[in-house]
Amino acid sequence: MDSLLIITVLIVICALSFDFINGFHDTANAIATSVSTKALKPRHAIILAASMNFLGAMTFTGVAKTITKDIVDPFMLENGSTVILAALISAILWNLITWYYGIPSSSSHALIGSIAGAAIAAAGVGILNYSGFFKIIQALILSPIIAFVGGYIIYSIFKVVFKDNNLPKTNRRFRHFQVFTAALQSYTHGTNDAQKAMGIITMALIANNYQSTTDIQLWVQFSCAAAMGIGTSVGGWKIIKTVGGKIMKIRPVNGVAADLTSAAIIFGATFIHLPVSTTHVISSSILGVGASHRIRGVKWGTAQRMLITWVITLPISAAIAALAYFILDLFL
Repeated sequence: MDSLLIITVLIVICALSFDFINGFHDTANAIATSVSTKALKPRHAIILAASMNFLGAMTFTGVAKTITKDIVDPFMLENGSTVILAALISAILWNLITWYYGIPSSSSHALIGSIAGAAIAAAGVGILNYSGFFKIIQALILSPIIAFVGGYIIYSIFKVVFKDNNLPKTNRRFRHFQVFTAALQSYTHGTNDAQKAMGIITMALIANNYQSTTDIQLWVQFSCAAAMGIGTSVGGWKIIKTVGGKIMKIRPVNGVAADLTSAAIIFGATFIHLPVSTTHVISSSILGVGASHRIRGVKWGTAQRMLITWVITLPISAAIAALAYFILDLFL
């Protein structure tokens, strides 16, 4: 087995590990509201999320192609294996750190920042595909803002429509509906998040001359979907506590409004082939719902700590990836 093949296999293993970690790191986001309102028992929520994440990951490949070609051009990337391996090490490390401390950070920011950081370390800032890169950054910035506004509007509509209804009865009805919204949320999560590892593997295949197009091979799609689904089954209970309870006290009607908002935004981004942070979108939709429900009921201190983490993720992951590249370049 030649050294290039060994490195490619190592990259595939690391990419699948990233997807696995992404599964248990971000599972909490998709099911946090349904678990916190007791619409679903934790075990049932995990099984539902794992199944729907797998299904979502097998449905689309547009986001994967964006990751493959819009941050850097894989056909122009020298030392591509080292760049990609450094990016994966950085993204995995950051995901594990934030998971350990229960911080709902963004796997998307970590991966995109890591790819950019490692590529710049290898070839300078000119290697970036600026039009594609800034399109991705724009999506990462705008999506949580849209989610906040959308959550505020959707819940405001709910308040008008159900204002004359008995609140306990309304919440009982919405609790049943949350099973559907949790499934929808998990499905849309799979359509966007699992594709990022598919894009990384395809970059490696192109960089190492095992593939000449940006098409996503079926084995890549299936293995990433499986890794995401298995990772989802592990769960991320620390983050469930933060997203599901420390932002605001969530009732079923709040949960449905937040789930519908975030699922629509994530799926919309998938449809136009843009990666977004599911963590940002879901947390921001909960914030929007909370602000509409009772602005003083939102625990803004928690939201502030989350915002700081989100802001620093991209530059820190880029710096870690650059350092990882320089170290790996000494040996590979």
